Amino acid sequence: MHTEQTLLFDADDTLWENNIYFEQAITAFISYLDHRVHTSEEVREHLNHCERATIAEFGYGLKSFQRSLVACFEQLSDGPMTAEKHERIVSFARSIADREIELLPSVDETLRALKSRHTLYLVTKGNLEEQTDKLERSGLAPYFAGVEVLAEKNPAAYAELVSRHKLETAKTWMIGNSPKSDINPSLAIGLNAIFIPHDFTWVLEHEVVEQPRGESRLLELGSFVELLGHF
Repeated sequence: MHTEQTLLFDADDTLWENNIYFEQAITAFISYLDHRVHTSEEVREHLNHCERATIAEFGYGLKSFQRSLVACFEQLSDGPMTAEKHERIVSFARSIADREIELLPSVDETLRALKSRHTLYLVTKGNLEEQTDKLERSGLAPYFAGVEVLAEKNPAAYAELVSRHKLETAKTWMIGNSPKSDINPSLAIGLNAIFIPHDFTWVLEHEVVEQPRGESRLLELGSFVELLGHF
Protein backbone atom coordinates (compact mmCIF):
# COMPACT_ATOMS: atom_id res chain seq x y z
CA MET A 1 0.00 0.00 0.00
CA HIS A 2 1.65 3.17 -1.19
CA THR A 3 -0.49 5.77 0.59
CA GLU A 4 -0.04 6.41 4.30
CA GLN A 5 -2.27 4.29 6.52
CA THR A 6 -3.15 4.45 10.20
CA LEU A 7 -2.26 1.21 11.95
CA LEU A 8 -3.81 0.38 15.33
CA PHE A 9 -1.98 -2.34 17.22
CA ASP A 10 -3.21 -4.58 19.99
CA ALA A 11 -0.57 -5.25 22.65
CA ASP A 12 -0.93 -8.52 24.60
CA ASP A 13 -0.25 -11.56 22.43
CA THR A 14 0.17 -9.36 19.37
CA LEU A 15 3.34 -7.48 20.31
CA TRP A 16 4.47 -9.53 23.30
CA GLU A 17 3.69 -12.79 25.08
CA ASN A 18 1.00 -12.54 27.73
CA ASN A 19 -1.57 -15.28 27.98
CA ILE A 20 0.96 -18.11 28.22
CA TYR A 21 1.89 -16.76 31.66
CA PHE A 22 -1.74 -16.74 32.77
CA GLU A 23 -2.11 -20.30 31.48
CA GLN A 24 0.89 -21.38 33.52
CA ALA A 25 -0.56 -19.72 36.62
CA ILE A 26 -3.93 -21.38 36.03
CA THR A 27 -2.31 -24.79 35.63
CA ALA A 28 -0.49 -24.28 38.95
CA PHE A 29 -3.73 -23.12 40.61
CA ILE A 30 -5.71 -26.14 39.41
CA SER A 31 -2.95 -28.45 40.60
CA TYR A 32 -2.95 -26.73 44.01
CA LEU A 33 -6.73 -27.00 44.33
CA ASP A 34 -6.45 -30.72 43.46
CA HIS A 35 -10.21 -31.17 43.45
CA ARG A 36 -11.45 -34.66 44.28
CA VAL A 37 -14.73 -34.39 42.35
CA HIS A 38 -14.29 -31.94 39.49
CA THR A 39 -11.92 -32.61 36.61
CA SER A 40 -9.28 -30.07 35.63
CA GLU A 41 -11.47 -29.08 32.68
CA GLU A 42 -14.46 -28.49 34.96
CA VAL A 43 -12.38 -26.39 37.34
CA ARG A 44 -11.11 -24.35 34.39
CA GLU A 45 -14.66 -23.76 33.17
CA HIS A 46 -15.69 -22.59 36.62
CA LEU A 47 -12.70 -20.25 36.70
CA ASN A 48 -13.81 -18.85 33.34
CA HIS A 49 -17.21 -18.15 34.91
CA CYS A 50 -15.52 -16.42 37.86
CA GLU A 51 -13.40 -14.33 35.49
CA ARG A 52 -16.42 -13.14 33.52
CA ALA A 53 -18.12 -12.02 36.73
CA THR A 54 -14.99 -10.34 38.09
CA ILE A 55 -14.29 -8.50 34.84
CA ALA A 56 -17.86 -7.21 34.73
CA GLU A 57 -17.43 -5.71 38.21
CA PHE A 58 -13.76 -4.75 38.39
CA GLY A 59 -12.43 -4.70 34.82
CA TYR A 60 -9.32 -6.40 33.49
CA GLY A 61 -5.88 -6.81 35.03
CA LEU A 62 -3.90 -8.89 37.48
CA LYS A 63 -5.95 -7.80 40.49
CA SER A 64 -9.11 -9.02 38.79
CA PHE A 65 -7.40 -12.28 37.88
CA GLN A 66 -6.33 -12.68 41.51
CA ARG A 67 -9.92 -12.06 42.67
CA SER A 68 -11.10 -14.71 40.23
CA LEU A 69 -8.65 -17.30 41.55
CA VAL A 70 -9.68 -16.60 45.14
CA ALA A 71 -13.40 -16.75 44.28
CA CYS A 72 -12.96 -20.01 42.37
CA PHE A 73 -11.05 -21.58 45.27
CA GLU A 74 -13.64 -20.45 47.82
CA GLN A 75 -16.50 -21.83 45.73
CA LEU A 76 -14.94 -25.20 44.96
CA SER A 77 -12.72 -26.01 47.94
CA ASP A 78 -13.99 -28.35 50.66
CA GLY A 79 -12.11 -26.52 53.37
CA PRO A 80 -12.11 -22.88 54.49
CA MET A 81 -9.85 -20.23 53.03
CA THR A 82 -6.92 -19.69 55.38
CA ALA A 83 -4.33 -16.94 55.33
CA GLU A 84 -1.75 -19.45 54.12
CA LYS A 85 -3.98 -20.66 51.29
CA HIS A 86 -4.84 -17.10 50.30
CA GLU A 87 -1.17 -16.16 50.11
CA ARG A 88 -0.43 -19.22 47.98
CA ILE A 89 -3.22 -18.34 45.55
CA VAL A 90 -2.07 -14.72 45.35
CA SER A 91 1.42 -15.97 44.50
CA PHE A 92 0.09 -17.51 41.27
CA ALA A 93 -1.06 -14.08 40.07
CA ARG A 94 2.08 -12.41 41.38
CA SER A 95 4.24 -14.74 39.30
CA ILE A 96 2.82 -13.10 36.16
CA ALA A 97 3.75 -9.60 37.27
CA ASP A 98 7.35 -10.70 37.76
CA ARG A 99 7.76 -11.80 34.12
CA GLU A 100 10.05 -9.93 31.77
CA ILE A 101 8.46 -8.59 28.59
CA GLU A 102 9.07 -11.10 25.80
CA LEU A 103 8.48 -9.55 22.39
CA LEU A 104 7.02 -11.79 19.73
CA PRO A 105 9.28 -12.54 16.72
CA SER A 106 10.27 -9.59 14.50
CA VAL A 107 8.01 -7.11 16.32
CA ASP A 108 10.64 -4.46 17.03
CA GLU A 109 12.15 -4.30 13.54
CA THR A 110 8.71 -4.50 11.89
CA LEU A 111 7.32 -1.59 13.90
CA ARG A 112 10.46 0.43 13.21
CA ALA A 113 10.00 -0.01 9.47
CA LEU A 114 6.25 0.67 9.57
CA LYS A 115 6.72 3.87 11.57
CA SER A 116 8.74 5.36 8.74
CA ARG A 117 5.79 4.98 6.35
CA HIS A 118 2.59 5.07 8.42
CA THR A 119 1.03 6.40 11.63
CA LEU A 120 0.99 3.86 14.45
CA TYR A 121 -1.20 3.76 17.56
CA LEU A 122 -1.26 1.26 20.40
CA VAL A 123 -4.85 0.29 21.21
CA THR A 124 -5.11 -2.15 24.09
CA LYS A 125 -7.50 -2.83 26.93
CA GLY A 126 -7.04 -3.56 30.59
CA ASN A 127 -5.61 -1.83 33.62
CA LEU A 128 -4.05 1.51 32.65
CA GLU A 129 -1.10 1.24 35.04
CA GLU A 130 -0.30 -2.35 34.08
CA GLN A 131 -0.52 -1.79 30.35
CA THR A 132 1.49 1.44 30.48
CA ASP A 133 4.17 -0.32 32.51
CA LYS A 134 4.39 -3.17 30.01
CA LEU A 135 4.71 -0.75 27.12
CA GLU A 136 7.51 1.15 28.84
CA ARG A 137 9.37 -2.06 29.65
CA SER A 138 8.91 -3.35 26.10
CA GLY A 139 10.94 -0.51 24.59
CA LEU A 140 8.33 -0.06 21.85
CA ALA A 141 6.78 3.21 23.05
CA PRO A 142 8.75 5.48 20.63
CA TYR A 143 7.07 3.83 17.64
CA PHE A 144 3.58 4.99 18.56
CA ALA A 145 1.99 8.37 17.86
CA GLY A 146 -0.54 7.66 20.63
CA VAL A 147 -1.53 5.06 23.21
CA GLU A 148 -5.10 4.09 24.05
CA VAL A 149 -5.84 1.83 27.04
CA LEU A 150 -9.55 1.08 26.80
CA ALA A 151 -11.82 -0.35 29.48
CA GLU A 152 -13.34 -2.55 26.77
CA LYS A 153 -12.79 -3.01 23.05
CA ASN A 154 -16.22 -2.91 21.47
CA PRO A 155 -17.73 -1.05 18.50
CA ALA A 156 -18.64 1.98 20.61
CA ALA A 157 -15.09 2.29 21.95
CA TYR A 158 -13.59 2.04 18.47
CA ALA A 159 -16.08 4.58 17.09
CA GLU A 160 -15.18 7.05 19.84
CA LEU A 161 -11.48 6.56 19.19
CA VAL A 162 -11.92 7.09 15.45
CA SER A 163 -13.93 10.26 16.06
CA ARG A 164 -11.53 11.69 18.63
CA HIS A 165 -8.45 11.14 16.47
CA LYS A 166 -10.31 12.09 13.27
CA LEU A 167 -9.24 8.86 11.55
CA GLU A 168 -10.30 7.95 8.03
CA THR A 169 -11.88 4.51 8.31
CA ALA A 170 -10.88 3.42 4.80
CA LYS A 171 -7.21 3.95 5.66
CA THR A 172 -7.30 2.64 9.24
CA TRP A 173 -6.45 -0.94 10.22
CA MET A 174 -6.84 -2.71 13.55
CA ILE A 175 -4.17 -5.40 13.99
CA GLY A 176 -4.44 -8.09 16.63
CA ASN A 177 -4.88 -11.69 17.71
CA SER A 178 -8.34 -11.52 19.27
CA PRO A 179 -11.45 -12.00 17.13
CA LYS A 180 -13.65 -10.74 19.98
CA SER A 181 -11.72 -7.56 20.85
CA ASP A 182 -9.60 -6.67 17.82
CA ILE A 183 -11.18 -7.96 14.64
CA ASN A 184 -14.97 -8.17 14.88
CA PRO A 185 -15.71 -4.85 16.63
CA SER A 186 -13.40 -2.88 14.33
CA LEU A 187 -14.98 -4.42 11.22
CA ALA A 188 -18.40 -3.63 12.66
CA ILE A 189 -17.76 0.12 12.45
CA GLY A 190 -16.16 0.06 9.01
CA LEU A 191 -12.47 -0.21 9.86
CA ASN A 192 -10.13 -2.64 8.15
CA ALA A 193 -8.61 -5.44 10.22
CA ILE A 194 -5.65 -7.79 10.20
CA PHE A 195 -5.94 -11.01 12.17
CA ILE A 196 -2.64 -12.50 13.38
CA PRO A 197 -3.61 -15.62 15.35
CA HIS A 198 -1.72 -16.63 18.48
CA ASP A 199 -1.61 -20.25 19.63
CA PHE A 200 -2.54 -19.28 23.17
CA THR A 201 -5.16 -16.57 22.75
CA TRP A 202 -7.22 -16.24 25.93
CA VAL A 203 -10.32 -18.45 25.81
CA LEU A 204 -12.57 -15.50 26.70
CA GLU A 205 -11.39 -13.78 23.52
CA HIS A 206 -12.43 -16.61 21.21
CA GLU A 207 -15.05 -15.86 18.57
CA VAL A 208 -15.66 -16.76 14.96
CA VAL A 209 -13.97 -14.14 12.79
CA GLU A 210 -16.70 -12.24 10.97
CA GLN A 211 -16.46 -11.32 7.31
CA PRO A 212 -16.06 -7.64 6.46
CA ARG A 213 -19.04 -5.66 5.23
CA GLY A 214 -19.17 -2.80 2.79
CA GLU A 215 -15.73 -1.40 1.94
CA SER A 216 -13.93 -2.91 4.94
CA ARG A 217 -11.07 -5.30 4.27
CA LEU A 218 -9.83 -8.26 6.32
CA LEU A 219 -6.45 -9.97 6.10
CA GLU A 220 -5.17 -12.98 8.03
CA LEU A 221 -1.40 -13.25 8.41
CA GLY A 222 0.73 -16.05 9.78
CA SER A 223 3.32 -13.80 11.42
CA PHE A 224 3.89 -10.19 12.43
CA VAL A 225 6.68 -9.58 9.95
CA GLU A 226 4.29 -10.30 7.08
CA LEU A 227 2.82 -6.83 7.68
CA LEU A 228 5.79 -5.44 5.74
CA GLY A 229 4.52 -7.16 2.61
CA HIS A 230 1.28 -5.18 2.82
CA PHE A 231 2.36 -1.83 4.24
